Amino acid sequence: MIGLKLYDYWRSSAAYRVRIGLSLKGVAYESVPINIAPGKDEQKGEAYRAANPQMRVPVLETPKGVLTQSLAILAWLETTYPEPSFLPADPWEAAQARAFALTIATDIHPLNNLAPLGYLRVKFKADEAAIEDWYRHWIRIGFEALEPQLAARQQSPFAFGEEPTLADICLVPQCANARRFKLDMSAFPRLTAIDAHARLHPAFIRAAPDHQKDAVKA
Repeated sequence: MIGLKLYDYWRSSAAYRVRIGLSLKGVAYESVPINIAPGKDEQKGEAYRAANPQMRVPVLETPKGVLTQSLAILAWLETTYPEPSFLPADPWEAAQARAFALTIATDIHPLNNLAPLGYLRVKFKADEAAIEDWYRHWIRIGFEALEPQLAARQQSPFAFGEEPTLADICLVPQCANARRFKLDMSAFPRLTAIDAHARLHPAFIRAAPDHQKDAVKA
């Protein structure tokens, strides 16, 4: 299939997931940066809002139409490009990998998204120190649930075996957020080790925020 366009932002963890997925599948796509940084707000433009009324990234434009929501995009990629799979072959292990990914994508990440952070600033007059504390708190709570799940398993280079899965696709961007907001990761050695290993994989390297054309260099 040709003609895929990914509307993303280099620092968006949801877009980062999709970039990893596309890279793992070896699927070519055109990157269309959308600057969602506060004050830029390109996602609120009329044309983009027509494509995604949520005014968020990522959006994947396909010959069939547009897809929103990173996990829906990844599910479509999985069925459209079956190899390599994002999930373990064993159904129970696949369900465990999905549950791990959902803990990040539906429990941790939404509380750290731009919309709730902006609401805290405007509605409750939270300063940046309070925002950062909020951000770290919710990552910590989620990681405290995920770490023992992996610690109880037979150790492997990736979260659920010898190859990356949906779990790693979601974990690596969330660990990037944790580092950005200076979360102490010493309580999470398995998560840290898996993240470090995954980031050496060529697909994860290609998808990394700093390697995107719209990346802002510090």
